[in-house]
Amino acid sequence: MVRLIKRYESRKLYDTEESRYVSLSEIAEWIREGQEVKVIDNATSEDVTSQVLTKIILEEGKKKGSIISARFLHNIIRVGGETFSLGVKRLQNSVDSFLVKSLDNLTPIREVREKMAHLRKRLEELEKALEALENERFLGSREVDSDRNRKNKDDRR
Repeated sequence: MVRLIKRYESRKLYDTEESRYVSLSEIAEWIREGQEVKVIDNATSEDVTSQVLTKIILEEGKKKGSIISARFLHNIIRVGGETFSLGVKRLQNSVDSFLVKSLDNLTPIREVREKMAHLRKRLEELEKALEALENERFLGSREVDSDRNRKNKDDRR
């Protein structure tokens, strides 16, 4: 679930889930924990998530030293934000496409497993039927032997 954050004109960030103001470092921690966030400008309803995430990167760079190399940042500025975003979107689409194809490849495996389970069940049913037939045949042959023995005894008399 995406956590909604409202950014006010004062630049304060308000977490609508916990109904309280939060800091950039708190948002960064949530993201590290796997939480998705969406930041909306309260006055314009504009999505400002990218700007806030960029600010988080900037603030963390100030505290811990740059987490992104200067060369990489230069390249982003050279090619322009939109071009960079387009490249990232293409990469994301490629990864998404790869995942969809991978899942499609798993579907036949699942179907084969289901068919195998069905065949195993049928095999068990057939084995039980064969066992019943063998028991019936065995009992039938014992009755025939019993009848022969009685007949032989009667003939001897």
